[in-house]
Amino acid sequence: MNTPRNLRNPRPLGLREAALAFLAVGLGSLLAPQAIAAPSSTPDAEILKRGEYVARLGDCVACHTAPGGKPMAGGLELKTPFGAIYSTNITPDAKTGLGSYTFAQFDRAMRKGVAADGHNLYPAMPYPSYAKTSEEDMRALYAYLQHGVPAVDQANKKSEMKWPFSMRWGLSLWNWAFIDAKPFQPDPQKDAVWNRGAYLVQGLGHCGSCHTPRGIAFQEKAMSDAGSKGKHYLVGETVESWRALSLRGLWTVEDTTLFLKTGQNRFATASGNMADVIHHSTQHVKDDDLVAIATYLKSLPPGEHELPAPSTPRTTVAGKVPDNLFTSRGGLAYVQFCVDCHRQDGGGVSKIFPPLAGNPAVTAKEPATLLHITLTGWKTASTAAHPRVFTMPGFARLNDQELAELLTFVRASWGNGSSAVSAAEVKKMRAEVVKEDPKAIDNSKFETPRLADMLSKPNATQLVRGMRLHLETKDLLPNNVGNQLNCTSCHLNSGTVADGSPFVGVSAMFPSYAPRAGRTITLEDRINGCFKRSMNGKPLPVESPDMKAMVAYFDWMKGATKPEDKVPGRGVGKIDRSLKPDPDNGKKIYAAQCAICHGENGEGLKSADCKMVYPPLWGDQSFNIGAGMARTYTAAAFVKRNMPIGFHAKFPLGQGGLSDQEALDVAEYFSHQPRPDFPEKVKDWPKDKKPEDARY
Repeated sequence: MNTPRNLRNPRPLGLREAALAFLAVGLGSLLAPQAIAAPSSTPDAEILKRGEYVARLGDCVACHTAPGGKPMAGGLELKTPFGAIYSTNITPDAKTGLGSYTFAQFDRAMRKGVAADGHNLYPAMPYPSYAKTSEEDMRALYAYLQHGVPAVDQANKKSEMKWPFSMRWGLSLWNWAFIDAKPFQPDPQKDAVWNRGAYLVQGLGHCGSCHTPRGIAFQEKAMSDAGSKGKHYLVGETVESWRALSLRGLWTVEDTTLFLKTGQNRFATASGNMADVIHHSTQHVKDDDLVAIATYLKSLPPGEHELPAPSTPRTTVAGKVPDNLFTSRGGLAYVQFCVDCHRQDGGGVSKIFPPLAGNPAVTAKEPATLLHITLTGWKTASTAAHPRVFTMPGFARLNDQELAELLTFVRASWGNGSSAVSAAEVKKMRAEVVKEDPKAIDNSKFETPRLADMLSKPNATQLVRGMRLHLETKDLLPNNVGNQLNCTSCHLNSGTVADGSPFVGVSAMFPSYAPRAGRTITLEDRINGCFKRSMNGKPLPVESPDMKAMVAYFDWMKGATKPEDKVPGRGVGKIDRSLKPDPDNGKKIYAAQCAICHGENGEGLKSADCKMVYPPLWGDQSFNIGAGMARTYTAAAFVKRNMPIGFHAKFPLGQGGLSDQEALDVAEYFSHQPRPDFPEKVKDWPKDKKPEDARY
């Protein structure tokens, strides 16, 4: 359920896309106020409450509120190749808003797209859909806009359309050909729930504006499921670089209801403008109405050229790791850039990151939405159920072939069974997105070894084993790991993230003197130090195949690095030591930013089958007091640059974003919680000064 664009971030539109956009903006064009005064009497509270609800159903606020502007005061810009149009002031201000509109004038604008002074509105609002609104709801909406919204004296901006598009007379012919201004007529063969759902979907919800294909005059091919044209209704439409999916029988009633209420369900998370629709509109819709909408959509048979929906939900596609995850370039690209959020089994992380298994944006015949999101990024909808917004960065730094390999793997795995994506398709989408908005994708330089390149090496099997030992340390080395951590818990994306304690160039620095040990140590010593401290376990035999595989992986990551080289992004950076930690504030930050992934009591996050997803930060299953992460300033530096993930659009995990003080406070809080002792602590720093933030 993806809509074509986020209109709160307008961008230039293609010719066809612009025409389609006219049907998706809201009231849109200049609703010129007239001198006829509206009734001054205030309607009763129930009428205003109903009108407010109707406005929610129609999502008026989304299009009639400019970024940073006052609600309903208009000014939102929509750029087109023909010029720009702006949404209008629909507050009850008599001079610049709708305060002087009579109900008859308002009703005509809503049903026929004709302003009070008689000029035709651009089809910037979906008035072909709004025409289905009942008179009772229309009067309630009018009452609310006249008496329930604060008046704002803000002049409307005139459209800046070029000739001949600035001429409105042709809209009369368009309206004559395509508009049916009669309110919705219930189907007597259907029950009340179905009819309520049909009324909301076809009318105030104007779902067809984005999800129904267009005819030669850019009209919706069908305004309902009835009649010979009904086969076209809601079957989905590709609008330039987005795919608005078919809504016909997409999910179960329960799944659709949950999606509209929370922005998430077991198959998908809202993206693009659909996130705004859910934020502003559907999360506020009554449960009975959401069930009605879902019931109506579920009842629709497959449209023209559509395959029937599965008779039972696809519940078994997630949970199995693909056989080629570690043996294909696409699989290894997925491991490096996607696994931390979407997991090896494609199941995502419940209530945080969406599943890719069975996700309709992934399985769609046309991968436009998947390509767009991968290149430009994505955000979750902010709802009462999920107020925290999570972000996926854009992956435009990866080249066309890399993205084609990765997305082909995703579309073929976990039972998705979808066709491959070619480098040419990625290239085309990249060009379209850049043309529409040059700032939409991040093309800044990023260098890190690509895990997929290991497959071309003579010791590829050993290298992949070494990488997996970092990624799945607990599962592959259960006798050596004494808690629920893996190497990648601290060395993000298998050690490939800058400032995430990466492995790039590390092996070139060994042997080297270690102040904590008071002697020169080898790379093997350093690895075993992590086993004993961070993973509270036992050292790995130095001559074992697994230790050699881990070292081989480090050596591959070294590349051409020499001991004297400075490696950008090595380590976790520094934190201002003049700052003093406030653990009480850290507790608040932990609850707000960390608990969703690491648990309210630091216990970590487990999946439904009790597998650890994100590691515990304290308690018996976390790192012991001898670990570097148990030191306040070390932990703070890591947190500042790497936590939380999904916090913003920074590549590759949306990680970091807290201030130095916030990172220090939360690090002080969690690092000083109860955790295992480290018996060998008496041997630490035999010659050098012990750091002030050491736990012993």
